[in-house]
Amino acid sequence: MRMQHDKVLILDFGSQYTQLIGRRVRELNIYSEIHPFNKIPKNIDDYKAVILSGSPNSVRGELALHPDLSQIRGKKPMLAVCYGAQYLAHFSGGEVAPSNTREYGRANLSFIKSNEPFFAHIHTGSQVWMSHSDTIKVLPTNAVLIASTHDVENAAYRIDGEETYAIQFHPEVYHTTDGKQVLENFLVSIAGLYQDWTPQSFVEETVEAIQEKVGNDKVVLGLSGGVDSTVAAVLLNKAIGKNLYCIFVNNGLLRKNEFKNVLNQYEGMGLNVKGVDASDRFLEALKGIEDPEKKRKAIGNAFIEVFDDEAHKLEDVKWLAQGTIYPDVIESVSATGGPSATIKSHHNVGGLPDFMKLKIVEPLRAIFKDEVRRVGATLGIDPELLGRHPFPGPGLGIRILGDITAEKVRMLQEVDYIFINGLKEWGLYDKVWQAGAMLLPVNSVGVMGDERTYEKCVALRAVESTDGMTADWVNLPYAFLQKTSNEIINKVKGVNRVVYDISSKPPATIEWE
Repeated sequence: MRMQHDKVLILDFGSQYTQLIGRRVRELNIYSEIHPFNKIPKNIDDYKAVILSGSPNSVRGELALHPDLSQIRGKKPMLAVCYGAQYLAHFSGGEVAPSNTREYGRANLSFIKSNEPFFAHIHTGSQVWMSHSDTIKVLPTNAVLIASTHDVENAAYRIDGEETYAIQFHPEVYHTTDGKQVLENFLVSIAGLYQDWTPQSFVEETVEAIQEKVGNDKVVLGLSGGVDSTVAAVLLNKAIGKNLYCIFVNNGLLRKNEFKNVLNQYEGMGLNVKGVDASDRFLEALKGIEDPEKKRKAIGNAFIEVFDDEAHKLEDVKWLAQGTIYPDVIESVSATGGPSATIKSHHNVGGLPDFMKLKIVEPLRAIFKDEVRRVGATLGIDPELLGRHPFPGPGLGIRILGDITAEKVRMLQEVDYIFINGLKEWGLYDKVWQAGAMLLPVNSVGVMGDERTYEKCVALRAVESTDGMTADWVNLPYAFLQKTSNEIINKVKGVNRVVYDISSKPPATIEWE
């Protein structure tokens, strides 16, 4: 029997940190949901606490975002972060003004009001992270000051007679040392939520929900070799066994030996999987195409055609399973009129061609990437598979700049193999979030033996990140880069120059195309 978990509603005002709030709450084993500030769920009674996120907007401007808090404020425990704190002040008898001191970056709490459960186990001097250009000059009506920093007097306050708390710092970012404790104090001590949302409970409840939803129907799933589709497959397999039909397509743009290795791994996990080698079909579809967007479209269309051909060979399939995860869902909701400053359409959400008249089952659509890995570990999936770097759907197709040929794919597969294997041998692989090589559309002069060469240049890329939204290049040891470069140039015919990409995201993206 599925249990009801206590839920936290997070209202998104467009902050880059909103998803991070959701993840931090989940790390406390409490279920959270993110909704745009102007699309508050009708079933508000289902939520035991509410958090208002930050925002790039100002409460003083014409573009101030106005939530309807009539069913929330004073009726439910509420925590207002940054924009939320300023909103409550500005529109409830206080005053917000542009800040004349820098209120961005690290600060330390210089005053904490004693005997406040909100700041239990947190001491003066605790580091917090500020990120705002406005500041609260006058607290709202019935507010009690509960914390200050050296520069920001009204860093935190509560409203008398309500379980309403407001802070001008961000508890969700790592730079706020006691941020997790702040959230725990609010959600557990003040709001009284139970901490029972665990990977184990998710597995048990999801398996039961799939069995209820799907019954004895057949389900087809396209496996990619990545973490999300693998965890989705194992969850579905646990729920419906042989009624799950997995299709793993080789688009000819996978890493060296990946098709064979991953297929063997899946079969070893007891999955009902069919491998389809469609390399020639994809290469033919890509012939002569140089534009990155056109390449993505050609790869996507070819995949749908291959997948559809294979799905039609199965009889009576009613469902299509997808590895959609929660950030895909949030970003797709935001794109339809929400406040998020970054709008992104996702192929996983509702992007089915008309000719595949299948119902959709998405077992992971409620969880974040880090939770997917924890669920995978609970399911007993090999840690090496769960720790795999993200790999783009179009594969090496967007790492070969310019047109794609079988020879270029072979060249890049060899380069990538040397680079990735080297990272593993040197114990660097798990310290990197994503790594890969790019084949550049330039030839450069070199010398091999006594002969002049005019061959390809490759760029190596390794970044560290938590979610791919921002990323820093990894400072790999010079000795490693030197050895890798020598090995690539000596072993990969057609390459005579290796460079290392030291751009961060933003402004550069992780992939080159």
